[in-house]
Amino acid sequence: MSTKHEQILSYIESLPVGTKISVRMIAKNLEVSEGTAYRAIKEAENVGYVSTIERVGTIRIEQKKKENIEKLTFAEVVNIIDGHVLGGRSGLHKTLNKFVIGAMKLEAMMRYTEKGSLLIVGNRVKAQEKALNAGAAILITGGFDTTDHVKSLADRYELPVISCSYDSFTVAAMINRAIYDQLIKKEIVIVDDIYTPIDETYVLYEDDQVSAWHVLNEQTKHSRYPVLNRKNRVVGIVTSKDIINKRIDLTIDKVMTKKPIVAKVTTSLTSAAHTMVWQGIELMPVVDEEHIFQGVITRQDVIKGLQSSQRQPQIGETIDDLVQKQLLFHEETNEFKTEVTPQMTNHLGTLSYGVFASLVTEVCNQSLKKEKTGDMVIENLSIFYMKPVQIGASLTIIPQVLELGRKFAKIDVQVISHDEGELAGKAMVMTQFINR
Repeated sequence: MSTKHEQILSYIESLPVGTKISVRMIAKNLEVSEGTAYRAIKEAENVGYVSTIERVGTIRIEQKKKENIEKLTFAEVVNIIDGHVLGGRSGLHKTLNKFVIGAMKLEAMMRYTEKGSLLIVGNRVKAQEKALNAGAAILITGGFDTTDHVKSLADRYELPVISCSYDSFTVAAMINRAIYDQLIKKEIVIVDDIYTPIDETYVLYEDDQVSAWHVLNEQTKHSRYPVLNRKNRVVGIVTSKDIINKRIDLTIDKVMTKKPIVAKVTTSLTSAAHTMVWQGIELMPVVDEEHIFQGVITRQDVIKGLQSSQRQPQIGETIDDLVQKQLLFHEETNEFKTEVTPQMTNHLGTLSYGVFASLVTEVCNQSLKKEKTGDMVIENLSIFYMKPVQIGASLTIIPQVLELGRKFAKIDVQVISHDEGELAGKAMVMTQFINR
């Protein structure tokens, strides 16, 4: 039987898109406490069922597909620009396809304004009316209001008319930044992207007998299985080592390894890889926020996920991308060279600590690829010394492998500043490998 929390989530998911939701309404309709209702609504917001907007409330929205994560809903736009809704509230759940800055003549503006777009415009009522008739939402800048006719059109077409105090170009920059942030998130692979779901997974229950393991082993040739209780919560892991020399009439809970390490669906792939390498785990159960079993992730899944993410084209450029692009390797000296650009500096105009760590990590990664065939996971990075390095400075980075084993490596990294001809930084890195 599902928990109250799961029942509330299912109820919210079943509501029509655009429905306004409140803690009191959920508590009354489902006969639960307001505290339970509040926690479930927050979880619904995390998984993308609802969106909460100041001065509007919480509304049911379309759950965005992963491939469209870079698209924003109009509800999210309201939050981003700290705006307020003048009309068309019932359309806040809709997805924004593109935005148009209305800094041109009306005829030219309408050539770019289409269904699903957002027209960013000032106090131009004619433009607002035409945009709504074309199926576009309106964002009025400068804090202006609009006419009752425009508001009634917005309500009729279910297209939001939003007002905010910023100017058009500031608003465009804010929305563009939000889309960029979404694009970077899209590139981060999480366990939810790669795990094997419950309907493709073999499990045992704690009250099953050891003989059930032998039956599954014969069918699947697998030797490791998650162990669940009858509420579908993970309580253990059972492997061939646990089964050896055990009577077949014993129950699984007598032989299993209890309290196993699990991964949540929201855990990043990098974090899962680190845990599996460090703990020597071949198979890890995957659970949701309520600790309900969702599937499993194997070491093979992790390797495939890491290889896939390395092959993906970067849409949003991160600091790691910037570092990798500017790093040049000189084979004859086994050194790396780079130049400090403005994006790599802090507010004082010197090389930032985070970028220094990224430089060291990337140098170690490239150095070890020449020695090992596995994927590298940083276990520990210690920066012993770092002095201010100015914009435009040329750096030489010299890695020295101190120890190299089958599953680990220890590397000393020195950073030399050409401009001053002296040591600019020194770090020690310990890594682990996931063998392919």
